[in-house]
Amino acid sequence: MRNGIGVFIVTLLLFGCASNEKEVQLKSGIWQAELEVMDNQVLPFNFELNKTPNGIYSMNILNAEETIQVDEISINGDSILIKTPVFEGYIAGTFSENSISGEFIKESLDRIVPFKAKFGISERFTNIEKATADISGIWETEFSPGTDDNYMGKGIFEQKNGKVTGTFRTTTGDYRFLEGVMDGDSLKLSAFDGAHAFLFTGSIEDSLLNGTFYSGNHFKEPFVAKRNELYELPSPDSLTFLNDGYEKLAFSFPDADGNMVSLEDGRFKNKVVIVQIMGTWCPNCLDETKFLVDYLGKNKADNLEVVGLAFEYAKTSVGAQKSIKRLVDRVGVPYPILLAQYGTSDKGKAQEKLPMLNHVLSYPTTIFIDKKGAVRKIHTGFNGPATGEKYVAFKKEFNTFVSTLLKE
Repeated sequence: MRNGIGVFIVTLLLFGCASNEKEVQLKSGIWQAELEVMDNQVLPFNFELNKTPNGIYSMNILNAEETIQVDEISINGDSILIKTPVFEGYIAGTFSENSISGEFIKESLDRIVPFKAKFGISERFTNIEKATADISGIWETEFSPGTDDNYMGKGIFEQKNGKVTGTFRTTTGDYRFLEGVMDGDSLKLSAFDGAHAFLFTGSIEDSLLNGTFYSGNHFKEPFVAKRNELYELPSPDSLTFLNDGYEKLAFSFPDADGNMVSLEDGRFKNKVVIVQIMGTWCPNCLDETKFLVDYLGKNKADNLEVVGLAFEYAKTSVGAQKSIKRLVDRVGVPYPILLAQYGTSDKGKAQEKLPMLNHVLSYPTTIFIDKKGAVRKIHTGFNGPATGEKYVAFKKEFNTFVSTLLKE
């Protein structure tokens, strides 16, 4: 696997082309992109490319109801660099007016996924047979069944004329806005958001779904699912708690200026505090961050503080702080995000930094502390807009609970 330095050299060579070469114009409109994952599988997604009269490119990545706006696209001759919002990952390659060929790169993890795109293809999956099964409804799902790594999920899907949208919810969050098709009796779903590239394949027989989940070209696992309209996951408020012998949460981590910040600081005294355990690389954390930013913008309260604890896989503290600043600037985060850890996002290592917790099961994990400093609730994971009614219910519950704490 090439290291980060090698990637930078390749990128520099890519953009070192002579500027006097004839300029190539990318076509505006709808494109189909493909990422090569494992088992010779291809993960497709669509994007819409736009160009202003002064030659500035932008794009919208399309996943079901989600539109991700990308405004950091650099062109040099026939070379292109696409930086996705907030996240570290980027696409580097070369292009003609109708095609792009290159790689999706995440330097801190030394991950490189082959990428290509073609202009004028509006379908996500092509050469599809007429659907012979309907996946609409709720599916009780087990990932990695029969292993020590197994975990449960809840598939929530809607199918119209063979097109499928929905997501899998788990105790740690959701698997994004999935979009795809029923191809005969075979399911094909994908999502790409600049951080994760997800592909789900499977087949339905006798109300059973057997499939494989791919994450980029570095991970795959099997899953099995059965129809169960009454299935529900455990409450996200019951999974993480304080260990015996601990009464409060405590930490001391540096902010963007290198100042150590602790819950013992005066700014947190006699206030309700929401602590967000997160990472800038995490799409579910981004969903929660956007929710918190929106909440704080609509609900001004002098006796409420929010603080983020970032667990980053960037290899250096400088790189991690750069990622945090990118998130803060792009989303407009008004609260401090402290660097709790860099070099790994391993949940076991994160729990070592917060030994009062029984575990860090998920990014994000959200801890609600009352004005007396007592932990009142710990919410594991975040089910964002892709989960529909569940997200609506969460927002209502959040507002009610925080209002109660503020009035005490």
